[in-house]
Amino acid sequence: MPGDALSPDSAELRRRIDSTKPHPARVYDLFLGGKDHYPVDRKAAAAAIANHPRGFLTARHNRDFLRRAVTALVEEEGVRQFLDIGAGLPTAQNVHQVAQRIAPESRVVYVDNDPIVLAHARALLTSGPEGRTDYIDADLRDPGRILHEAARSLDFAQPVALCLVAVLHFIEDEVAYGVVRDLLDALPPGSWLVLSHLADDLNPEGTAKVVESFRRSGLTFVLRSKDGVERFFAGNGLTPAEPGVVPVHRWRPDGAAPVLPAPGPELLASLDFIDRIKYQDINEVTDADVSVHAAIARKP
Repeated sequence: MPGDALSPDSAELRRRIDSTKPHPARVYDLFLGGKDHYPVDRKAAAAAIANHPRGFLTARHNRDFLRRAVTALVEEEGVRQFLDIGAGLPTAQNVHQVAQRIAPESRVVYVDNDPIVLAHARALLTSGPEGRTDYIDADLRDPGRILHEAARSLDFAQPVALCLVAVLHFIEDEVAYGVVRDLLDALPPGSWLVLSHLADDLNPEGTAKVVESFRRSGLTFVLRSKDGVERFFAGNGLTPAEPGVVPVHRWRPDGAAPVLPAPGPELLASLDFIDRIKYQDINEVTDADVSVHAAIARKP
């Protein structure tokens, strides 16, 4: 069960939490080794793993892409502002932790519309004194509200990295492309788009099985091909930086994905497979394991 990070004034959040249906943020958190989920989320994740036992590597590598992308933007491009939409539940290597470890003055605004995410974000996504973090309770389909509220913390006269990591596959085609256009139009030259997306042309057989198991659990996805992902960039006049739009584990791999120290062999063996995932080294990966495209691009 999720830990109780809800504040005393969070009765409205409690009313919004539906523990009878799986939620993408909670299922994703489970694949990353988190504890903030309900039995229904665990059931959905277990069904997906049963259909594609190494499919969890997609979630793990997607998360590590975010680490590598943020690191590159802060270290190499001097980016100090991030707008992370569809941020999900706080876990290790959150955007502000990665960015502020390198540049403590970095500012990060997180956006999500799940009440559990909101409650935990308020409690856990705290900045150091030099920088700033903020959280917006909003839907990706409402870019106007997101931009208006983000302006409290971000200076839109300076470059902003827009992070849309594993979120656009929850939005139907024309709405998704329009939302990305509206968000990018509001950002100044020198800003960046950081994007990853569940694909229908990477490991199609395994992906289809996982997606079908999720659909039976009540979760739906809009899969897109590499061409469909590239459209988010080309349609906005952006050219992806090297190595372009690639399977997520092939985006500038550095072999530095964090690995949790595993418990003793007996304890590890006693855990359910889904609880052992967080201890696995994800560097042992093949193209057949991963079903996400990823890229970053600078706005000219």
